[in-house]
Amino acid sequence: MRRIIRATATLALLTLGTACSGGSGESSGTSAPASGSAASTSGTSASATTGGASAAPFQITEVAAYDEPWAMTFLPGTPYAAITQRGGQLIVRDMEAGTDLDVDNEPEVAAGGQGGLGDIIAAPSYEQDQRIYLSWVERGDNGTRGAVVGNGRLVIDDVSARIENLNVIWRQVPKVEGEGHFGHRLAMSPDGTYLFVSSGERQQFDPAQDPGTNLGKILRLNPDGSPAQGNPLSDQEYPSDEIWSWGHRNPLGLAFDAAGNLWESEMGPKGGDEINLIRAGANYGWPKASNGSHYSGEDIPDHAEGDGYEAPKVFWNPSISPGGLMIYSGSAFPEWVGDAFVPALSGQSLIRVDIDGTSATAADQWSDGPLGERLREVEQGPDGTIWVLQDGGGGKLLHLTPPA
Repeated sequence: MRRIIRATATLALLTLGTACSGGSGESSGTSAPASGSAASTSGTSASATTGGASAAPFQITEVAAYDEPWAMTFLPGTPYAAITQRGGQLIVRDMEAGTDLDVDNEPEVAAGGQGGLGDIIAAPSYEQDQRIYLSWVERGDNGTRGAVVGNGRLVIDDVSARIENLNVIWRQVPKVEGEGHFGHRLAMSPDGTYLFVSSGERQQFDPAQDPGTNLGKILRLNPDGSPAQGNPLSDQEYPSDEIWSWGHRNPLGLAFDAAGNLWESEMGPKGGDEINLIRAGANYGWPKASNGSHYSGEDIPDHAEGDGYEAPKVFWNPSISPGGLMIYSGSAFPEWVGDAFVPALSGQSLIRVDIDGTSATAADQWSDGPLGERLREVEQGPDGTIWVLQDGGGGKLLHLTPPA
């Protein structure tokens, strides 16, 4: 059934918002003053303040509202965008007509806690075969759960949409109890050769350092889900042969820049949220090193030069709880080309990170109007404008455009 979603008024954002943050757990919505920290080019962490004094005006239009939206992608060659809702419903939005379609034949989703229907991206061949990649959480035996990735065809006509031939091509192993730290963000390499998947450590700590699991890792796969040749541990047995990098906690954003560098946003513990430049075979330290601390108050050694772990390019303490990641390449805001955008959950703001080659610095942080809410997702539209999804029930779809 076609459902009409109302458009609401346009709000002009004229000034920068102040930084605000809370605990990095996804369920935390408490806000408190925050500062950001940037790693030096040597990889040793050094402190710097988030936020800038320069004005960065844009207009915000509240376009629609959804039930716990989680991810969004624009479908190439069409007027459509696909939006996932954590509870299990996939929505196709006609961006020109302003109408929504419920999608039939979604997977059975184990929704609860931080888990449910997750990320969605279009395959490089989408215009020819309508193929998509979708992630979600499935149940296992004895109360266990784990994230999976599937691919299939998203078929859309004027009055209906459906998924055809959806097949699971990757699973988190092992499945464990609990409803947190699934990760399951997706990114295709710029040449379309490889599928990258982020896998959280499921709040189990040690698996992030264990090459015998794919928990707490970034995985590099062939488009069919098989391990890619040339991975750092490709001479070992599954699932080690999937691993591209390890030592990750809850990686909730993956994006490539124009030079082909892979960047990641990651939730730290109490403090220590990160922006990482992902390198093949690198160990990012969790839970042996972090710029945050355990929720119990127990200390974790900070990243330090020579400790054997890859330090973040940017970290925040207190936390901002990054929900996703987008690297901008459009023409609507030419001054931001090449920069990263991070939607903050507990930080209740949209954050810009200035990327210069392989270095990064926390820059602007906007929390005015509808950006001053828990934000889950940020995407670039085909015309270079920016789209943001608020988190939670009634989460709004926001359109950021240059000022009139």
